[in-house]
Amino acid sequence: MKLTHEQHIELHGFNNLTKSLSFNMYDVCFTRNREEREAYLKYIDEQYSADRLTKILKHVSDIIGAHVLNIASQDFEPQGASVTLLVSEGPVENAPSESFEESPGPLPESVVMQLDKSHITVHTYPEFHPDEGISTFRADIDVSTCGEISPLKALHYLIRSFETDVMTIDYRVRGFTRDKNGHKLFIDHEISSIQNYIPEDVGELFDMIDVNVYQENIFHTKCKLREFDLNHYLFGYTKEKLDPDELIEITERLKIEMDEIFYGKNIVNNY
Repeated sequence: MKLTHEQHIELHGFNNLTKSLSFNMYDVCFTRNREEREAYLKYIDEQYSADRLTKILKHVSDIIGAHVLNIASQDFEPQGASVTLLVSEGPVENAPSESFEESPGPLPESVVMQLDKSHITVHTYPEFHPDEGISTFRADIDVSTCGEISPLKALHYLIRSFETDVMTIDYRVRGFTRDKNGHKLFIDHEISSIQNYIPEDVGELFDMIDVNVYQENIFHTKCKLREFDLNHYLFGYTKEKLDPDELIEITERLKIEMDEIFYGKNIVNNY
């Protein structure tokens, strides 16, 4: 049964399907020594402080048309931050047709969406290799909504809010709602791939693969930057400062790190 905005399916009571988006981003950096690592972690803490993360999540709540009911935020020592927003339905009379389309969502200045109850969370995880060299920053964002709008409409803005080398994105629709005749609906919108919610200009930057379980309404997409510019991964200097052997070793270690994150497994290497 194809479910579109034009059908105007009449429900028995409230649409209580739960739609959950998990967006995980990774930023990878090469830090040659403890001083560089500490400088990178300090930069990350400043760049993704609880205050800035709160602003990002408030914009997400705007995109999905929600009122913020409560905010809990915390910066941790030595690194990391967490923010949780509890939100409720925004004052929107009718959900627009764009809510049902597989297309990138709006940025914060263009907001007309609807939901009932929701929560939005973000947690950050700076970490580093024990032998120096690789430092990685991860942010986990979860957007869970009830009602008609899919949280995938916030994905466009989230991608543009973080410096991302690798992304893993999960989307799942849980529970069921009923039409006026009591027939169960386990999903209320068409979806074939999370990739359809990523803007074309962003998608062109990444290699992307899907692992979907359509019959269970479970969707998973992994993304890794296509172009590799070593200067993007050096902190406080450029590749011109490296001798040829260092350049080869650092490039290899960074590419292995990103491949391990992308494929979710350790890769045997000599470093």
